[in-house]
Amino acid sequence: MQKSHVCCSVRQRIDAQLTARRVTALAPAIVTAMTDPAPFPIRSQSPGPKRLGLTGSIGAGKSTVAALLRGRGLTVLDADAQARLVTEQPETLALIEAAFPGTVRDGVLDRPALSAVAFADPARLARLNAIVHPRVRARMTALERRAAEAGARWVVQDIPLLFEGGLEAGMDAVLVVDAPLELRVARVMERSGFSREEVLARDARQTPAADKRAKADFVIDNGGTLAGLEAQVDAALEALGLG
Repeated sequence: MQKSHVCCSVRQRIDAQLTARRVTALAPAIVTAMTDPAPFPIRSQSPGPKRLGLTGSIGAGKSTVAALLRGRGLTVLDADAQARLVTEQPETLALIEAAFPGTVRDGVLDRPALSAVAFADPARLARLNAIVHPRVRARMTALERRAAEAGARWVVQDIPLLFEGGLEAGMDAVLVVDAPLELRVARVMERSGFSREEVLARDARQTPAADKRAKADFVIDNGGTLAGLEAQVDAALEALGLG
């Protein structure tokens, strides 16, 4: 089966994990994976649910895949949703206003104004991320704990900047959603009203799609039909033993 349709050989999956994660502690598990016909080698020896990292480039359709995973009974933890909640908290807003004066008005974050200020400069973006990301991770950890208490075997961590934040090392498997660039640009222009240049600029600030595909354990191609997308999602879950 071709990787673009979800899976690769056990040997290839092991090599991909070693290259992408650089975790030498995986070595004992590699020996087992080479002789064990299990559907997918996983890293975690810790208690609690295993983590499926879900990510993709802007306009790829990651949210559609997240909805399909929810519909198949998986717990999906949405980092974007948690970021929105975090940036509504008074203490976070105070820190943002101190770092970026004029971006909080009457206790409400002016998101376009913040984007215009922070996304234009990598140093400013790093400063914003230093405020927001630790709070988002704390909320995601709390939600994962609740899922574990409810008996979840796997949780999906829906994180747009998974690779950019180096968070793939904490996942048992990584699923990347992708689509052709022109299709992604058209989707974002239609839904958000951005110009083509704005979409391309945002895409350029992310890890290139080709690099994401190379680092992924599963790649979902969302350039076709919904039926085809569902088939790929089901194949990935089957490979993880969740089919």
